[in-house]
Amino acid sequence: MGGISAGDTAFIMVSAALVLMMTPALGLFYGGMVRNKNVLGTFMQSLIMITIVSFEWVYLGYSMSFGPDVSGFIGDLSWFGLKGVGAAPSDSYATTIPHLLFAMYQCMFAIITPALITGAWAERVKFGPFVLFSLLWAILVYNPVCHWIWGGGWLAERGVLDFAGGLVVHLTSGAAALAGAIVIGPRQGFRRRSFMPHNLPMTLLGTGLLWFGWFGFNGGSALAADGIAVGAFTATHLAGMAGMASWSVVEHLHRGKATTLGAASGAIAGLATVTPAAGFITPHAGIVIGLLAGAVCYLAVSMKERLGYDDSLDVVGIHGVGGLIGTLCIGIFASKAVNPGGADGLLYGGSSLLATQAFGSVVVLAYAFIVSFILLKVINGIFGLRVSQEDEVQGLDLSQHSETAYNL
Repeated sequence: MGGISAGDTAFIMVSAALVLMMTPALGLFYGGMVRNKNVLGTFMQSLIMITIVSFEWVYLGYSMSFGPDVSGFIGDLSWFGLKGVGAAPSDSYATTIPHLLFAMYQCMFAIITPALITGAWAERVKFGPFVLFSLLWAILVYNPVCHWIWGGGWLAERGVLDFAGGLVVHLTSGAAALAGAIVIGPRQGFRRRSFMPHNLPMTLLGTGLLWFGWFGFNGGSALAADGIAVGAFTATHLAGMAGMASWSVVEHLHRGKATTLGAASGAIAGLATVTPAAGFITPHAGIVIGLLAGAVCYLAVSMKERLGYDDSLDVVGIHGVGGLIGTLCIGIFASKAVNPGGADGLLYGGSSLLATQAFGSVVVLAYAFIVSFILLKVINGIFGLRVSQEDEVQGLDLSQHSETAYNL
């Protein structure tokens, strides 16, 4: 107990609470973008992750992700049910906060990651099979990838860096979202009519709460109230504002007007893209990454109809593409002067980090997509993932939950 810092402990407790808040905030962000007959069903797909993943994390997830290493691939089950995870600090991960607090902080990341996927198949998935997929995905995709990178696994041994989740969170969820959009298929009327958001103020409120929570997501990933946390905090905010600016400018040039939905999407793109790099870069690099994110993610989202997949709420274009760009940007902008525990990118004389980051990205993208695709195919073949045409017309709120958001 002597190594525990009261300041670090308080900081990570608050950061964990902020990250947990991001899951219902995501529900608001997604819920405002769907039609009013699907808002509760969409919100529920985010909210229920708090229960599903927390159970899984206590009994399997934490030990699989951070437990003693087995051949570089997975953690053993020494910490099953959080056995031995208590008030003393961990020798392996966080030496100034209680081990149990580290486990709970990481739990919040595990919760929001499968929730991000749900935007790809909004308005057309059965609740029960979706729950089963999310549970199995957490076990078979999130936990192994988390161990490879954050748990001392084989990608960490090769030098792959991911400060707060570009690979572990955003690229895995983006790859799964693409698999889901392909397997489940488009909404009725895709390419023939417009699917207008029913409540953009709700989406903007969700954006603000996500932005607020992201300070705990990225800043807290320093695992101490120190200069690295401050740097990550700063880069996070600057990338978010730069992403909003860049998306809005490109949208204005492309479509003639900048929209509130575009501003919100640009902010989330900037925040997601800087996530893997936040603790390794200078504030100016955060701005450059945000500007790049807004423009590139806008183009990626604009391409989805041309490519023929219905990613309802732009998970692939924002989180998948953003996570990939941010991970590669580490290989360019990372500086050991900012974070001695990292490495130098191209701008600081590091000649190999970019290739290492690209290798890690390819591995994670391929693994997450293939396993997600197989899981979706198997569950779809046994239970059927998609609601009936009648239920899709009626909406998920009534067909899946017997509720309506608006009793007017």
